[in-house]
Amino acid sequence: MPSARNSGRPQEQRKTLDRVLSRAGLMSRSQAQAAIAAGRVRVNGLRVRDPQTWVDLRSDRIDVDETPLTEAARLYFAFHKPVGYVTTRSDERGRASVYELLGELEQWVAPVGRLDLDTSGLLLFTNDSDWAERVTNPRSKLFKRYECLAAGELDDAQLARLRAGVELDDGPTAPARVRRLGASGPNTRVEVAICEGRNRQVRRMFEALGSRVLELTRVAIGPLELGSLASGAQRKLKPFEIRALAGEPQ
Repeated sequence: MPSARNSGRPQEQRKTLDRVLSRAGLMSRSQAQAAIAAGRVRVNGLRVRDPQTWVDLRSDRIDVDETPLTEAARLYFAFHKPVGYVTTRSDERGRASVYELLGELEQWVAPVGRLDLDTSGLLLFTNDSDWAERVTNPRSKLFKRYECLAAGELDDAQLARLRAGVELDDGPTAPARVRRLGASGPNTRVEVAICEGRNRQVRRMFEALGSRVLELTRVAIGPLELGSLASGAQRKLKPFEIRALAGEPQ
């Protein structure tokens, strides 16, 4: 084999080939696996088709499309997702993708988490997979804050249930931070912050109260606020914001 698979080096100093390509910021893990299987990658001059081949960047030479592997410049930016766009790059149902709004980018990027079709607000993008994992890891306890218009008039007891955690079909939720924002006609505006990332979690939490979400906007991720960023617009994150989201000291 052209790799360090049988070199005897400690495994913690090696990584699988698909992981190396992904961590270099060139493509997603699944895209890396497809590129390797298609024969686009060489290790020490020999074509490799097994994504799980072990390599060591200190000694193994890797070429992608006959070009030496280099780490892509890191990109981190905030995007204000509008309602009506899916977070995936393509959609089997032909729905509009947020990538249609991003324009020409310097490098491949991926969303850090997702927002569903009917939810607007703050969405992060990066090509730094390690950073994305730190931001999305439940152990980070990074709260995501939403402004929600819920159907009907919710009383204090219902909001208290959100603060205590409600039972969903995939188990009880962690306690949420909840603040009443006021009424909007017969409906209730509520600010909700959660530190979990289950599928459509906020919507399901309100359904457990006997209500439903009419409008939902994510206004903050940890210390990062959506602020005045216009719908459909993006901005690069500042270095201190990147560090703060990853839980690093300022």
